[in-house]
Amino acid sequence: MLTSWLHLISLAAYLGSVVGLWCIVVPALSAVRDHEGQLILLARSLKYYNPFQTAALGVLVLSGAFQLTELKAVYRELFLKELGVTLGWKLTLSFVLIVFSTYQSMAVGHRFVRRYEAGESFSPQELQAVTRKLKITTLTILLLAVVTLWLGVQLRGR
Repeated sequence: MLTSWLHLISLAAYLGSVVGLWCIVVPALSAVRDHEGQLILLARSLKYYNPFQTAALGVLVLSGAFQLTELKAVYRELFLKELGVTLGWKLTLSFVLIVFSTYQSMAVGHRFVRRYEAGESFSPQELQAVTRKLKITTLTILLLAVVTLWLGVQLRGR
C-alpha cells in the first residue's frame, strides 16, 4: 500500500515538474525581452528542475519495480499470460521515457547550467537551440508519460 502511494506521489511530482517546465518556464522565457534575463531565468529554473525531475523519476521507477514484484506474487504462474504483453509495452515505453528524461536533464539542462555558471557566454542562437531542445524533449516526455500511464492503469485494472 505504501509503495502505491509513493508511486502516485512521485508520478505527480515528475509530471508536475515536466508540465511546469512546459507551462511556466518556456512561456516565461518568451516574456522576458532581454537576452541576459532569459539566460538567468533558464539557468535558475533548470538548476532546480534537473535534480527534482531526476529524483522524482528515480523514485517512480523504483516504486514501480516494487509494485511489479507484488503483482508477480499475486498472479504467480499466470503473470506472463495475464500481464505479459501490456507489461512489455509499458516497460519498453518506460525505458524510452527514462532515456529522454535523462537526455533532457543531463545533456541539455545540466550542461547549460554548468556552462552558464562557469561564465561562458551564449549567443541568442545558442539559447534558442537549448530552448528548442527543451521544448521537443518535453513534448516527447509528456506523450510517452501519458501512454505509459495509460498502460499502467490497464495493468492495475486487471
